[in-house]
Amino acid sequence: MQENIPIEEELPHSWEDEYAVIGSLLIDGDAITRVESFLKPAHFYHDQNRCIYEACHELFMENVPIDQATLRDRLIANDVFDDAGGDSYLSRAVASVPHALNIEIYARQVETLFTLREMADAGLKIAEIATNPSSYRDPGVALRQAEELIYHIGESREDADFIALRDVPSVNEFLDGSSSAGTASEGDIIPTGFESLDDVLGGLHRSDMIVLAARPGFGKSTLALNLALNVAKNGATVGIFSLEMGINQIVHRMAAAHSLIDIQRIRNNDFSLVEENKLIDAYALLGDMKIYVDDTALQTVSAMRGKARRLKMRAGLDLLIVDYMQLINGSSRNREGNRVQEVSEISRHLKAIARDLHVPVLACSQLSRAVEQRRSHEPRLSDLRESGSIEQDADVVMFIHRDDKNISEDEWDRRNPTQPYPLGEVKLIVAKHRHGRTDTKDMSVRDDLGLFSDRPQFEHPHQTGGGHIADRPRADISQFEPV
Repeated sequence: MQENIPIEEELPHSWEDEYAVIGSLLIDGDAITRVESFLKPAHFYHDQNRCIYEACHELFMENVPIDQATLRDRLIANDVFDDAGGDSYLSRAVASVPHALNIEIYARQVETLFTLREMADAGLKIAEIATNPSSYRDPGVALRQAEELIYHIGESREDADFIALRDVPSVNEFLDGSSSAGTASEGDIIPTGFESLDDVLGGLHRSDMIVLAARPGFGKSTLALNLALNVAKNGATVGIFSLEMGINQIVHRMAAAHSLIDIQRIRNNDFSLVEENKLIDAYALLGDMKIYVDDTALQTVSAMRGKARRLKMRAGLDLLIVDYMQLINGSSRNREGNRVQEVSEISRHLKAIARDLHVPVLACSQLSRAVEQRRSHEPRLSDLRESGSIEQDADVVMFIHRDDKNISEDEWDRRNPTQPYPLGEVKLIVAKHRHGRTDTKDMSVRDDLGLFSDRPQFEHPHQTGGGHIADRPRADISQFEPV
């Protein structure tokens, strides 16, 4: 068989490892979940193996079982069946490996050899840059071009995965060790920890896709992390894809929400001995919770799907949070196409993850600037940025509406002289609810603590006079309880 494969000795490659990956997938189609997050079709050196793996990847993304029959049909549909070697090539692939247990070893070798080929290619390009006469005049530009080529190689590797909060250095700075967590929720309904929200939604339902949308700075990430803490404190397992914030930022925010200490002071190590003891309790709690964070900045939806599957198999999974949708990369096929179509693809796959893994998926989303052009600034479903099919795919769509983010205190006083400034007041708008009613709930938020509360921030008196701004009630920390 191998004599039919053209071998070029000058570039690093291994036909045997590539063929072993194909054979492993034909023996056990589910084995693709162990390699799909890092192994891409482009990593294969030989055209036959590349188009076969690409077909396997397509079947995986469509939730079609991978076996010799489904793969054969897909290769025929893609008009590459003969190019891929036909039935004989697939049959011999099955016989090339005894089992699929070592597929990660084969796949990592394929990925490594691809990286070496990329390095060789980058070396040739760097040599061209170095010998270009224009580089003599400005070697700084040439050096930056060379650095960019090398950086691109490292950036394209997807080695990061979920990390338990108990393993984050900033948690362990306060702890000598970690302890075990409780038992994950087994039911189909997961309470959010917010009575007002549970009153509308009845909790988070498995297989549902919940979209939480707002303009930047309104508190999407804060509310999502509060929900994560509320769910995890009951022993459930939470996975968080954080494409915007690093894992240490998440830890600081969660510690602030539990200890009621200003986030900035935690980051600056500016707290008293009493507060330090509160932080020790907070970090101990985080260490005991089953919260797993993947803070890889550049993620594809297919990689996220594979990582979420592995997390569920390894540690269980009761809630998956994605922060946020517009930072996800779609498939390579659509990356150069219409961004709305790409986000629509991402939305469909997030819904598929929810159904496939039987977990609620809470996806944060940006709103378009159209909401800022209306006098009321109240968001609508049409304001979902690059909406595409987000509204269609979502089971629940919620908006965070805050007047204090849209109107200055002076402007509010001019428009509403008899009403206190709504500092920290939030309207959580459930604009779509596939399985129940829509509603608007009053909540409040302390941005400095990263903490939402069920109760309104202010008790509005029935008054006829306005009063000076300075005399109006301010945020009262006593109503906030640690999550």
